Amino acid sequence: MVKWYLGIDAGGSHCRARLVDPTGRVVGTGHSGPASTRLGMEAVRAALEEVIDQAMAAAGLTGEARADVAAGVGIAGISRSGSEAALQAMPLGLGQVAWTSDAVIANIGAHDGGDGATLILGTGSIAQLRVGGEDSSIGGYGFPISDEGSGAALGLSAMRHALRALDGRSERTPLTRAITARFDEAIPRAIAWMDQAGPADYAALAPIVIDYAERDDAIARSIVTDAVGHVECFIDTIFARGAPACALLGGLALHLRPWLRERTSARLSEPKGDALHGALRLAGFAGVWAEERQS
Repeated sequence: MVKWYLGIDAGGSHCRARLVDPTGRVVGTGHSGPASTRLGMEAVRAALEEVIDQAMAAAGLTGEARADVAAGVGIAGISRSGSEAALQAMPLGLGQVAWTSDAVIANIGAHDGGDGATLILGTGSIAQLRVGGEDSSIGGYGFPISDEGSGAALGLSAMRHALRALDGRSERTPLTRAITARFDEAIPRAIAWMDQAGPADYAALAPIVIDYAERDDAIARSIVTDAVGHVECFIDTIFARGAPACALLGGLALHLRPWLRERTSARLSEPKGDALHGALRLAGFAGVWAEERQS
């Protein structure tokens, strides 16, 4: 018998969990590092176990209570070959688990399970749609091939401009100097960093790009303007595909929205809930949103 509902948002930057009772009262939460399938199933399981343990402990529940938990998990990279089968076979000890992508739970939460779309701009980027009850996506094929308009894309572009500035192919600006200073102006150090860097590492440079764009740095503005062009294209395509509404989500969305054209911004709607709302819906919870009952 289900006594608890657990929502988990397992993304490329962090993994979060929210545990609620049947009335919708939040009884526990959890937080850990990245949990994308790109990191391997052992890393995913470790992150999931950590947030489950944290949420259960906060609720004062023992390990045996896992059998009474229905979970909904949205995880980055579930579409990768073999990932869904591996996840379904993962022994988490929960009563039941429903798996989908992190983008799907974000869209379910944003539109309370109804038709609509979300454009998620974080470490990566993807548009998730529900039209006529059918789910589909646009983009999200993985960095660096895809993820246009994302934090990782901004950071990668900043690194390219910084290296060109170091070897004299472009002008040095406050942005490029801020980036190259991280590597003591040494190209070999920058290359060594890039050899090991992943999407989250590049995305960590995005706030620097945004900051200098707001200070009217020419290169920073060009990077942001290019990203906004991709965002505008995403939004136009979303409505062309028949979505009745579109919300922007993700850590970068707040910073890029002011750069959108006024007519584009006017078409956007505010999300009704977050990804954990969607994960709880996926788990089977159909009551009042968690925050409304939190004590």
